[in-house]
Amino acid sequence: MSEPENTTAAARRGVAARRAPDDTDRRLINALQGEFPLSETPFADIGAALGLAEAEVIARLQSLLDDRVLTRFGPMFQIERMGGAFCLAAIAVPEARWAETVEAVNAFPAVAHNYRREHALNMWFVLATETPAGIADCARHIEEATGLVVHLFPKEREYFVEMRLEA
Repeated sequence: MSEPENTTAAARRGVAARRAPDDTDRRLINALQGEFPLSETPFADIGAALGLAEAEVIARLQSLLDDRVLTRFGPMFQIERMGGAFCLAAIAVPEARWAETVEAVNAFPAVAHNYRREHALNMWFVLATETPAGIADCARHIEEATGLVVHLFPKEREYFVEMRLEA
């Protein structure tokens, strides 16, 4: 059985979750945060700790992604150490254009963590590119696709905050 994909088409479109997680899903989500087993059979290892078969762990994880309970599953990298860049970005999106703008922005592979906010700049997202120059290039392409100004908020200083959310 193949491993779950990092993102799904629904997640990239910003679609709301289609179901609530059950107790087993919550235990799995909690177990997947932080220390992921580095072994030949990580899903079997997680399953053993939870009393689940490897196939059930993989199937549940894929279902959580497909149903938008989770929007992403994968490692977090310090992209700058590999020559890439991250940047927080925001757009002021007219309400009447919200859905089309979400679709346009999320179509860019460099876009992650797209959130709606109650603010003049009501769409906030992260750009992750292979090179620092890719940030401005991607922002320009998003502006061309949406007709809206992309405001960039580059990182000034880095802090590490380990965040685990109990499901």
